[in-house]
Amino acid sequence: MGLGLRMRVWGTALVLVAADAGAADFAWPEGKKAAVSLAYDDALDSQLDNAIPALDRHKLKGSFYLQLSRETVLRRMPEWRAAARNGHELGNHSLFHQCSGSQPDRDWVEPQRDLDTTTVAEMRDQVMLGNVMLHAIDGATERTYTAPCIERMARDGDYVAAVADQFVGIKLGGNAIVPDMSKLDPLAVPIGGPVGVTGEQLIAQVEEAGRKGTMVNFTFHGVGGDYLSVSNEAHEKLLTYLDAHRDIYWTDTFLNLMRWVRKQQTAHKPASND
Repeated sequence: MGLGLRMRVWGTALVLVAADAGAADFAWPEGKKAAVSLAYDDALDSQLDNAIPALDRHKLKGSFYLQLSRETVLRRMPEWRAAARNGHELGNHSLFHQCSGSQPDRDWVEPQRDLDTTTVAEMRDQVMLGNVMLHAIDGATERTYTAPCIERMARDGDYVAAVADQFVGIKLGGNAIVPDMSKLDPLAVPIGGPVGVTGEQLIAQVEEAGRKGTMVNFTFHGVGGDYLSVSNEAHEKLLTYLDAHRDIYWTDTFLNLMRWVRKQQTAHKPASND
């Protein structure tokens, strides 16, 4: 083997060893293989009627991202408070669910709620007020955020960057399964939005995250009703599986998962040469 070829082989080996070392640095608590985030967007009736009772039966915790202008928040405030007292997370999903009206099939976006015509400063005000309102509901001081429509570009720039320092974690779209925990940015976590899927399909994603040793982030909307929904049967099958495999998968609020991720990243951060 020539010297040049040997050097390339050694270089490749060093890269692989470094990658394996980085992956080995990250560990889930109590020897769990992977983590599961069960999140629910928009503050829908079916979440209070179906999702939360199912989670409670299985003693699993979910994250509920409230669009705070929704009538459901006001009308069912005691139930949201009760969910928070029971360990579920109430997350920020903005006041008015601002989305880009210029995207395909967005005729439902009202002019005053069009992200394309909203400034970064206006979105920051909305999101910050959302945190104040959530604090009035549940008393919590740490929060996570899911960007409506998984969009970040306001009229004059990236509004998510302007609010990032207010959150432990932010969800911004992509695939439900994190490919590599060592490279995960807690302020740009990929999520999947299941619609019309079976329980078996949801479980398959959990198992794939287990094989990778990473996490899967489900963001549901309707459960057994409302819109962009999954059936009660599919949701129940997923929860039953997670309940039965607690030794393998850590199912918790997105806030708790991101606290752990940040702790791991801090513990294994390379020392500075300065």
